[in-house]
Amino acid sequence: MTPETLVIIPAKNEQESVHLVAGAVVSDLGLPVVVVDDASNDETADAARRAGATVLSLRLGLGAWGAMQAGIRYALSRGYKRCVTMDADGQHPVQSLPVVLEPVLRGRADAAIGSCTSRGSPLRQVAWGLFRGIGGLGVGDLTSGFRAYNRRAMELLAGPRATLLDYQDLGVLFLLRGSGLRIVETPIAMACRLSGHSRIFNTWPSVGKYMLHSSILAMSKSVRGSRQSDNAGEDQ
Repeated sequence: MTPETLVIIPAKNEQESVHLVAGAVVSDLGLPVVVVDDASNDETADAARRAGATVLSLRLGLGAWGAMQAGIRYALSRGYKRCVTMDADGQHPVQSLPVVLEPVLRGRADAAIGSCTSRGSPLRQVAWGLFRGIGGLGVGDLTSGFRAYNRRAMELLAGPRATLLDYQDLGVLFLLRGSGLRIVETPIAMACRLSGHSRIFNTWPSVGKYMLHSSILAMSKSVRGSRQSDNAGEDQ
């Protein structure tokens, strides 16, 4: 473990848990933490500061991916070689962070996902199967935000193409894979959130928007892949 790794925690109204997560990373692992406060209207920022984290306070909410991207840009601007992203709600066990980081730290992957495919509800399992079948990503846990990135991946995810994404899930994975970066999954156990609720799966309209967006994205990649295969066949 080196100080060349920054832990990024996007947070919106997570005052009940963010200090526990950030505090454990700082005290147990000795890693620097930046909490990107996504325009919370509670005491999230103060709780994170008291836990020893650097806090970036956004004046306008950017959503989970926008806040995470702000943290990645901060890491790049400070010269960090690697970063780990994790949720503020306590679902990602801090003791598993070195396990998720290890493939990137050892140079075996550009991006590593802390994967827990058993945690999903039946509806989420159906969605994962649908997106895997359409998009052909070959990744088991498509929605885990517990990820490690090296600098090459960070530079890609800080760029304009990544800014067009609404979610980190499929879009980021397609972007990484399409750029030739290596992705691995590391099995971990996840816990129940300590407080609050999902920003995506908290209302049916939010779920519908996510499903529509992800389906279109997956189908666009599927069509593009088919065209590339056809062109390759014609060239032979």
